Amino acid sequence: MQPDRTISRPMGRVRLVGAGPGSADLLTLRALKAIETADVILFDALVGDDIRALFPARARCVEVGKRGHCPSTPQDFINRVMLKFARAGAEVVRLKGGDPSIFGRAAEERAYLESHGVAVEVVPGITTASAAAAEFGFSLTTRAGARRVVLATGRTLDGASSDWATMANPSTTLCLYMGCADIASISQQLIQAGMPPSTPAIAALDVSRPGSRLVASTIGKIAIDLAREQIAAPVFICIGKACSDATIAGREVSLRRVEGLQAC
Repeated sequence: MQPDRTISRPMGRVRLVGAGPGSADLLTLRALKAIETADVILFDALVGDDIRALFPARARCVEVGKRGHCPSTPQDFINRVMLKFARAGAEVVRLKGGDPSIFGRAAEERAYLESHGVAVEVVPGITTASAAAAEFGFSLTTRAGARRVVLATGRTLDGASSDWATMANPSTTLCLYMGCADIASISQQLIQAGMPPSTPAIAALDVSRPGSRLVASTIGKIAIDLAREQIAAPVFICIGKACSDATIAGREVSLRRVEGLQAC
């Protein structure tokens, strides 16, 4: 009797895993376990070499980089590749910088996969806002005045700008992801909405990685200061009273103090 070759392989699974801000020692234990047991790993361009060194030798690893204002892997391609390997029975890890649920397209990818019958697990990661606060010695909230944290992105899906006027509250700490290219416009809109130009603003570069840096400024000058620095690395921008302490943080990093920091 010939074996039945029509029997299909069991459906695999996709884990949307947060790799954290960059350093391998900021991976969660669950993220590390997912990486170590993966058959296929689709990883972002922001996943560093020290984390890539943890990939199992048997795993098939595919870089699917997505960077703002740079050539990026199309989302449709990423979706189709995840589905292809899951249908082949593989344990698939989609490894993302930071936390998958914070500007990481987790909702889009999960909806796509589940619509095709693929089981999805989301493994959270440390987001850059938390890592930057820890590394550069400030708190995102304070009882004295920073009572609200807003996580915002420079651009929406359709390319429209966010409603910055609603974020100009003096008790708000504004954490800006992927906003470096638009910081001049964002700063102007915040000031027009009533935010004082002297409001502290920082830009953290390569958070948690070797060579991380801090550019400390004000909302009135941050765009000029970043342009002067000719920033090319991933940048996290934080605006508000809470981040003023970052200018005096005694961290073992390259702390860049630009002109005009007295206002901070």
